[in-house]
Amino acid sequence: MPDKNTNLLSMRGVFKAFPGVQALENVDFDLRKGEIHALVGENGAGKSTLVKIITGVERPDAGTITLDGEPIQTKSPQHAQELGISTVYQEINLCENLSIAENILLGREPRKFGRIDWRGMQEKANKILQRLGVDIDVTKDLGEYSLAVQQMAAIARALDISEAKILILDEPTSSLDAHETAQLFEVMRKLKKEGLGIIFITHFLDQIYEVTDRITILRNGQLVGTHETSALPRLELIAQMIGRVIGDFHDMTQIKLKSDKAHTGEPLLRAKGLGKFGSIAPFDLDLYAGEVVGLAGLLGSGRTETAQLLFGIDKPDSGTLTMAGSEVKSFSPVDSISKGIAFCPEDRKADGIVDELTVRENIILAIQSNRGWAKRLTKQQQYEVAEKFIRMLNISTPSADQAVKNLSGGNQQKVILARWLATNPQLLILDEPTRGIDIGAKAEIQKLVLELAEEGKACIFISSELEEVLRTCHRIAVLRDQHKVTEFSDEVDEQTVMQAMAGSE
Repeated sequence: MPDKNTNLLSMRGVFKAFPGVQALENVDFDLRKGEIHALVGENGAGKSTLVKIITGVERPDAGTITLDGEPIQTKSPQHAQELGISTVYQEINLCENLSIAENILLGREPRKFGRIDWRGMQEKANKILQRLGVDIDVTKDLGEYSLAVQQMAAIARALDISEAKILILDEPTSSLDAHETAQLFEVMRKLKKEGLGIIFITHFLDQIYEVTDRITILRNGQLVGTHETSALPRLELIAQMIGRVIGDFHDMTQIKLKSDKAHTGEPLLRAKGLGKFGSIAPFDLDLYAGEVVGLAGLLGSGRTETAQLLFGIDKPDSGTLTMAGSEVKSFSPVDSISKGIAFCPEDRKADGIVDELTVRENIILAIQSNRGWAKRLTKQQQYEVAEKFIRMLNISTPSADQAVKNLSGGNQQKVILARWLATNPQLLILDEPTRGIDIGAKAEIQKLVLELAEEGKACIFISSELEEVLRTCHRIAVLRDQHKVTEFSDEVDEQTVMQAMAGSE
C-alpha cells in the first residue's frame, strides 16, 4: 500500500494572470500517492487554470511545483505525459472509426518487420484494460461501444502513454448513468490502490463524498482550503464554495417569498416530467404570469440545462411542455421566440453580444430574426427600437451606433436584455444576468425583473448568489446533481436553501 502521507505533487504560491484577470493568486495544492482528490469551485474559481499549469498548457507567473520531491516545470502537455501526468477530459478525443486497440495504442503501435503487429497490439490493449478490470473486444470500433466504455479506453490510453503517476479526470461522469459511474469509481479505486494520485474534477456532491479522500476548494482564483472529505460537512463545503460563513446565518433576517398576485387557472408554462438524459433528470415546473421563479443550485446542478431545455436549445427525451395552454411539439430557439419566450444566456461574451456590431444592431437582432430577414426593419425603425430601450434600461453609451464591445460589462448585459425585451416576450429566462457587473447595475437589473413581473410577464431567474435569488424571486426551485429536489414558496432563509442544495450529510 502507498504511504498516504507522501506528497506526489506539491504546488506552492502559484500565481497566474491573464489580461484583466488574476486567475490564480498564491495557490497551494498537494496530491498524495494513492489518493483521490476532489478539486471543486464555481465558475471562475481557477480549477481549469490550475489543471492547465499541471499539464503544461499554461506556465505559472510565479510559484514552485515538485513531483516526487523534484522541482519540475511542465513545458507542454507532451512533457507532462513524459513526467507521468495524464488527463482524461470530459469530451473524449478518440477516433470512433478505429478499434479500441488502435485508439489505446495510436502512435505507439507495436511493430514487427517494419509493419504494425496487429496481434501484438490487441494483446497489449487487452493487458492494459485488464489492469482496469475491463473485459471487452478490442477489435471492435470504438463507436460501437457506450460512452462509459469509450471513457475506459481513454483512461487506458492515458495510463499507457507514460508510466503514469497522476491521472486527472475532468468531469468524467457528466454523461454517465449510475451503473456506469459505479464502474468508473471501481476503476478509480483500483488505480488508487496501485499508488496513483487522482485529481477528480466534478460538480456532483454525492460523488465527491462517495469516492474522494480529500477536497480542495478554490474561489475567485484563491485557495479557500483543503479538507479530509470525511471531516467536511456538505453544508460547510457549499458555504466555502460560494463564500458564506455558516455562523453568519443566525444573524440573517428571514426573507419571505411571496407574490402579490393570486395564481388561478392554467400556468403560462408547465413542464411535466420534462428531462434529457445526461443533462437534467425529469422534473415538474409551473410558472404563472407575473411571477419570478428562481433556480438555485451549484454549478453543474442542472440550472443552465433546465433553461436550455425550456428555450428549445436542447430537445427533451421525456415529458411534456405546454406554453399558454398549448403543448410544445417543436423545440428550437426560433420556435420559442415565436411563442413569446426569451433567453439571456449565462456567457454574454460567447453566447450573447456580437462584439463587432453596434448597440443598435445587437438590440434589434432577436426582433429581426422573429420577423424574418425578408421583412427587414428600416434604419428608422431600428433606431426607434434601440433608442427606446437605451432610455428604458438606462444604457450608458455615447450613441446607438457605439460598438457594443466598448461598453462596460453591466451595459453589455443591459443590451442583451434590451434585445429580448424588444420581442415583447411573455416569458423571460435569465441565466446569471448579473454575473461580473457592478453593484449598481445588479440592482437595476433586479429592479427591472420585478417591474416586468408587475406588468404580467413571467421570469425564470438563475443566479449563483443566493441572496439575489431570495431578494428577486417569488418562488425558488432547488436543483442538485441534475435533479430538481424541492421548491420554496414561503418563508425561507439562505441556510435552508443551502441545506437543500447540499442534500443529506
